Formats: sequence, C-alpha cells, structure tokens
Amino acid sequence: MPLILFAAPDLWPEYRDTLPAALAEAGLDTTLVTEADPAAVDYIVYAPASPLQDFTPYTRTKAVLNLWAGVERIVGNPTLTQPLTRMVDPGLTEGMVEWVTGHTLRHHLGMDRHIVNPGHVWDPTCPPLARERPVTILGMGALGSACADALRGLNFPVTGWSRTPKPGNLHGEDGLKQALSTAQILITLLPKTPETENLLNADRLALLPKGAVILNPGRGPLIDDDALLAALDAGHIGHATLDVFRVEPLPADHPFWSHPKVTVTPHIAADTRAITASRVIAENIRRGEAGEPFLHRVDRTRGY
Repeated sequence: MPLILFAAPDLWPEYRDTLPAALAEAGLDTTLVTEADPAAVDYIVYAPASPLQDFTPYTRTKAVLNLWAGVERIVGNPTLTQPLTRMVDPGLTEGMVEWVTGHTLRHHLGMDRHIVNPGHVWDPTCPPLARERPVTILGMGALGSACADALRGLNFPVTGWSRTPKPGNLHGEDGLKQALSTAQILITLLPKTPETENLLNADRLALLPKGAVILNPGRGPLIDDDALLAALDAGHIGHATLDVFRVEPLPADHPFWSHPKVTVTPHIAADTRAITASRVIAENIRRGEAGEPFLHRVDRTRGY
C-alpha cells in the first residue's frame, strides 16, 4: 500500500475528497496523508509554495508529482534527486485555450473600441476575417498545440515556434525571426528557463509588424518589461494583454497598471483543476507502481 504525502497545505481543501476518489477509481490501494515519516513516503504530491524544500530524507520516494504546470521554482532544488513530473491536465488546458481564444478574438475584432467608448463614437469599421490575421504562438507544447488547434478551427493562420525541432513548426533563431515577422497577434506559451528569459527583448519586439498585439499567459520573464513599455510608447506594439509577471501580485506602482495599451489579468489564464489534476496524479502513481514511465516527467537539463 503506497504512502502518498500531500505536501501542498493551501490546496488540501480542494483535493481532500477528489484525490482519494481518483486513486480509488484507478484501482489503487493507497494511504494519503498530509504528514508522514519521510522514510516511509512513496510519492509526494507537491506545489512549489509548499514548506517542504529539503527532499533529502525522502529516500524511498519514487516521484514528486507537481500540481503546477510550471516547475521553475523546484527544478533547481539540489536536494531533489527523485523523478519530478509537471502538471498537464485537461482542465488546465481547456482554461488556457479559452483565455487565449477569447483575447485573440477580442483584439482581432477590435472589441475594446466598442466596449470602452465614452465618446459614443460611431465607428462602422469592420475587422478583417480571421484567415487574414496571422497569429504566432511561441511554445508548441501541450498548451501551445491545443491553442493552435482552437485558433486554426476559427480560420486563423497560425505559425508555431518551438525551441527544439517539432514537425510543422519553426525553431531556432532564424525560425524565431520568421515567426515574429508575420505575427499580427503573438502568443507566448514558453516555460521559464535561462534560455527563455527576456526572449522578447527590444530587438525581437522590433521584428513584429507595426501594431502587433502580444498575449502573454506563459511566464512573466519571457518579456523584457522595459523594452515592451518602450515599444508600446513608440506605437510599434499596439497592445499587450498580460496574465503573468516577474513579481506577483503585480505591484500597485508598476506602470503596466496605468498604461492605456496594457491589459492586466491576475494570473487566471489557466488553473490546475482539482478533479482533472487528481486523475493525472492517480495515473502517474499507477504507472509508478506498475513500473511504467511517468507522464510529463521533467527533463532537468531543459528545465521543464
């Protein structure tokens, strides 16, 4: 009977009933606890905000199963030698697709000028069709691919770029320049790694078409804040809708709050949903007990 330590105290109320139900549904005879002797723990269900930071005593633990999609706050922990998985669950993916699709349509259709129209200006200008609005997605993992499928279903021409070669997508520096050069709407869904930090700097922002819109539901440090503000002020970037930031909550004095061409959403683009996430956790524990490869195992050399 595997012993599972749920080491995410703030999230326990959400998972107290759903995780045991998912484990039972998977046919697992397990014990789920919030405190345990480290030497007896087989699996750790984890969130990076957990007070557990030293994994050295967990000599029996077969895997640390992260509840978040992002692992940058744990992957560099030198005491973590156990296999680490990241969360990719249907609920999180659906939420991201909805946020990305909604804001893409918002900017494509120019909805802000009608919703926020204090002067009651009658502007009958029609937007182009979706097939005439090129979109680029940086990061073609599970989330990026799902968003690309949804947008293509609405007839947007979508260019995907990834850091490593993937069929049907651009990659590498030359591919990045090509992807940026056509992006009337740019969506960033890359993980935070040393290679992706400030990926969108002044030089790369300058490659975007004049008036391009940026949506960032990925990671705050992907974009150089100062370079983005300068590009917005210069009129080169038309708008930035940002869901993630270097510091969260976004400080009250940050210029993003008051900038007329920036929309701030409070890191709500995609959330881990307890019901669907519990099934992913249960499946990984089943795999661990059966000696099968874990789903979504983190590659320490790549950082995600």
